[in-house]
Amino acid sequence: MKMSEHQISIPTILEVGKGTLNDIGPLLQKSGFSSIVIFFGEGLMNLLGSKVFDSLNKVHIDVLHQQEVTNIDMNHIVNQAFSLPQQTQAIVGIGGGKALDAAKYMALLKKVPFISIPTSTSNDGFSSSNASLTIGGKRVSVSAKMPYGIIVDIDVIKKAPVMFIHSGVGDLISKITALYDWVYEEQHEKGQVDAVALMLSKKAVNSFARTTFENVKDDFFLKELVDSLIMSGIAMEIAGSSAPSSGSEHLISHALDKISEKPQLHGIQVGIATYIMSKVQNHRFERVSRVLTETGFFNYAKTLGMKRSDFEKAIDQAPNIKPSRYTYLHHPPYQEEARKVLHDDKILKDILVQD
Repeated sequence: MKMSEHQISIPTILEVGKGTLNDIGPLLQKSGFSSIVIFFGEGLMNLLGSKVFDSLNKVHIDVLHQQEVTNIDMNHIVNQAFSLPQQTQAIVGIGGGKALDAAKYMALLKKVPFISIPTSTSNDGFSSSNASLTIGGKRVSVSAKMPYGIIVDIDVIKKAPVMFIHSGVGDLISKITALYDWVYEEQHEKGQVDAVALMLSKKAVNSFARTTFENVKDDFFLKELVDSLIMSGIAMEIAGSSAPSSGSEHLISHALDKISEKPQLHGIQVGIATYIMSKVQNHRFERVSRVLTETGFFNYAKTLGMKRSDFEKAIDQAPNIKPSRYTYLHHPPYQEEARKVLHDDKILKDILVQD
């Protein structure tokens, strides 16, 4: 029997703490980088550029090119990647989704390391090898470059709007239902669970769910959130798929992106869908509810005017988003149970509006 092999990349640089933007230069120098390219999120060059460039200048690292990312069209990204200087040794992304997605895909094309420096915690994308780019006017998830380095400054994360923290909470707590879907898939001989990825993703969400805090902008809380999101990204790399972090709750969110007039942040949609699916699975829904209540996630979600009818349509369409998967929502009786939860649950009645 021939055994399949899967090469795993994990970060070589990993620094999470207060004031780490000031350490970017020494951290990159330690890994032997002397000529880099930097892509910032919109507005971030003025906001963070001086700290970043000062740190790099102190250790004589050349910035061959720097710019803010406004266009994530696939063709544009490809053209830009091959116009970068030949002596580029690493590509650094600083910002939210767009900047990091563009940088990690260009790093893949240029065959150079990618350094991820997120400025918010809205999801685990900053620590994964997936990128969301625009192809033919539609956002599409593509394989990109696993970060060679992840540098997170808690002081920067703390200054981001609180909605990004709530989004990160929703994305992280979803591992509870995603992992249960993954095991369910294997039990029905539709997939195969990687034990190491399962363990790492489970440890990530459990560590976070047990964190005590007074405020979601506490340093300790944010570090736990960031650390757990990083572990989630690495679990996906180990598994060679998104299964350790993405199940039926993510399918609902992807469907909402297509249905809703105004889709919400990915992690917000995922968090609500996780609560629904935890009740459908009859698995740890008390823990999911407690985390989403105590972090203020539910209170924030109430302000968004999300429609119950959109979620109902998303539950119907979810199995078609990824027909190759076999989650609880791919089994019609559980789909019906999800609809029942959607209409009968007291918390959801308070959050979702009837249109």
